[in-house]
Amino acid sequence: MMPQPSSYDPNTTALLCIDFYNDFLSEGGKLWPWVKDMVQQNNLLDNLRTIVRTAHEVGVTVYHVPHHRWEPGDYVNWKYPSPYQLGAAERQAFAKGTWGGTFHDDFQVQPGDIVATEHWASSGFPNTDLDHQLKRYGKEKIILLGLLANTCYEATGRIGMELGYHVTLVRDGTAARSPAAMHAAMEIDGPTYAHAILTTAELVAALKRRAVIS
Repeated sequence: MMPQPSSYDPNTTALLCIDFYNDFLSEGGKLWPWVKDMVQQNNLLDNLRTIVRTAHEVGVTVYHVPHHRWEPGDYVNWKYPSPYQLGAAERQAFAKGTWGGTFHDDFQVQPGDIVATEHWASSGFPNTDLDHQLKRYGKEKIILLGLLANTCYEATGRIGMELGYHVTLVRDGTAARSPAAMHAAMEIDGPTYAHAILTTAELVAALKRRAVIS
């Protein structure tokens, strides 16, 4: 059964912006070639702008969920670094203090936004303060945006569900390295843990509908 639209009370809803770094979202970014085709196919940047703007307008708190920014020495003496972690170190992806490791110009932190501590692997929850930052403000529903659909995006949603949150995915609010990875994330894996899987248009309508009712 496909997850269905829901209602979103700004008091209990958070928008999670996962890894909105230049290395992913800007031409010239180190990982841009991975996602360029799907970003353009999904009209991703415009969709992200629309959703983040709408969240601010209706009072839904925006949470930035950033990946660890690479620094020299990362993973050198780790016992079991993952292939993705080693690859990130080799590429120096999201390197601290660089343009690539900075949030895209259109998604800078705004007054009232919350920035979680950086996650070292895929999910935004383990070994960060994200769960605490959500619960301290009474957030029960999380809407996910960002990258990659089948790694950090999916892992954050899965763990969020395990922690008791209502999880919404946005079909055209993410991207992956291939159509197959996107299909797996949205059509196969997503329905096993997400409570709603919406398009940008459906989500914006739901957010604005709640704002009108309120």
